[in-house]
Amino acid sequence: MKSTLYGEFYKLVHKKITWFAPFLILISMIAMGLATGKTQPKLLVMTCFASSEPILLTLVIVASSTFSMEIQNNAILTLLYKSLSKLAIYLSKLLVITIYNLILHCLTMIITGILAVSPIIKPISWTAIYQHQQSLIVNTLSTTGIDLITSTFIISLIFLTSILVNSNALVVTLNIIIIFIGTYASSSLLLIGYRFSRVLRWNPLNMINLTQQYYNAAMIQVTKLSISQLSLATILYFLLFFIIGYLVFRKKRF
Repeated sequence: MKSTLYGEFYKLVHKKITWFAPFLILISMIAMGLATGKTQPKLLVMTCFASSEPILLTLVIVASSTFSMEIQNNAILTLLYKSLSKLAIYLSKLLVITIYNLILHCLTMIITGILAVSPIIKPISWTAIYQHQQSLIVNTLSTTGIDLITSTFIISLIFLTSILVNSNALVVTLNIIIIFIGTYASSSLLLIGYRFSRVLRWNPLNMINLTQQYYNAAMIQVTKLSISQLSLATILYFLLFFIIGYLVFRKKRF
């Protein structure tokens, strides 16, 4: 598995989008700062300048090609020949993307610290009590941690769709739709089927709201779930999609 893991890191490092994406995230964060830095500085800092969606978009583009592009180009055959098992391949790819996800979140926190002392937002105090009776710095760390759970769940979903659909362009499009329209689809589902909301609220699309609900308590009216319920369900869905994805990958013929 060591050689497989090294190969996945090598491929990730040599992708242009791997290095280009952080600059796009930086531009997005600066744009958010210029737009609302004077009116909602604490919320901006807590959400790392609304970096969650740009990170998810980056993960969709980078992670989608991890499987679908290799399957589409038959490069997966070489990987299967060199590796000891399909599980080693699957775990290596997941670990590499997860580490990249962690790096992106750490990077946005560093950028947040820099932008927080820049002229684009009003001065803030990191120790001031903000949401959940916690200091702003704790809010920021907690939001980042929760977003890591959300994005890891999305990674497992991306892997599953990448294995099921061989077209990279289709996989990217499908996952972008899920991320940016899934929340609205979930709320519409709960609204239409309000009589069954106690069951429907556990649908996987509802889990995408986890990060947003942490910094916007009013979202509980949409999700019908508490933060702890959403967090637990998101982790369980990650495990479910991870297992299903691996089983499909193991049975798939190339």
